[in-house]
Amino acid sequence: MTSDTKQDYQERLLRVLVHIQTHLDETLPLDDLARIAHFSAYHFHRIFRGMVGEGVKEHVRRLRMERAAHRLKHTDEPVTRIAFEAGYEAHEAFTRAFRSMFDQSPSEFRQTHRPLPLKDVPSGVHFSINGKVESITPAQTGDIPMEVRVEQVAPMKLAFVRHVGPYNEVGSAWQKLMAWAGPNGMLGPNMKLLGIVHGDPEVTPPERIRYDACLLVNPAFEGQGEIGAQEIAGGDYAIARHTGPYERLGDTYAGLCGQWLPGSGRKLRAGPGFEVYLNSPQTTAPEDLITDIHVALEP
Repeated sequence: MTSDTKQDYQERLLRVLVHIQTHLDETLPLDDLARIAHFSAYHFHRIFRGMVGEGVKEHVRRLRMERAAHRLKHTDEPVTRIAFEAGYEAHEAFTRAFRSMFDQSPSEFRQTHRPLPLKDVPSGVHFSINGKVESITPAQTGDIPMEVRVEQVAPMKLAFVRHVGPYNEVGSAWQKLMAWAGPNGMLGPNMKLLGIVHGDPEVTPPERIRYDACLLVNPAFEGQGEIGAQEIAGGDYAIARHTGPYERLGDTYAGLCGQWLPGSGRKLRAGPGFEVYLNSPQTTAPEDLITDIHVALEP
């Protein structure tokens, strides 16, 4: 396969992967996915398996099951409803499939993975809506108070490079994105860099975690080879500011989802969270890195 052909295949496959992750509640027939990728249905499943490392049905089933596990952890939705949203009409079939993936029943998983109860901490942690403080809600990450604000975020068009594997190996995706962005005149002081986090390390095997290194672009942008295009949906987001090394981002996610969220009266909305990087690890000490973590909320 030549370099140009490989880039063409990557671009077409990225379109399919983005379509799958944004349409998990739909039936996703193989013929429709092949049509999106402009491959023949006869060859598509072989190309998909060869490039992704798992078959189409296996990939869709895994994403739905990981989403179900996330909802078991962070919501009080009935197991029957979560099973139906994962594509199972029978509770028993969902339980068998869930146990085969996580070695626990859905109820056992919920019990062992529920966030820790909200801790009593001094007031002074602000909960604000669109910049206006509405109430003071305790939240913390370890012993560090955490400011959480709720804002309405506009839809964003992004150019991205996908990394599949452990989070601590995402550097190569950023290198590819920056190497493309530089010659295209997209680097500068006003550029906006984001990371879209599709996997939960407690749910997704490290080798299957999906992370997109992203750059905000013009709404008319279309994918180019391994540089994909996708849109982040607008709406309400809970935003927590993390100060410190990226290796500790998980602590702030835990505080946001496991401590602030249960006491906020809000519910998570379907869709991945994302991170906005406000300074660069190339010029900033790890302890001074600033990241705004965004988690989608229902209206």
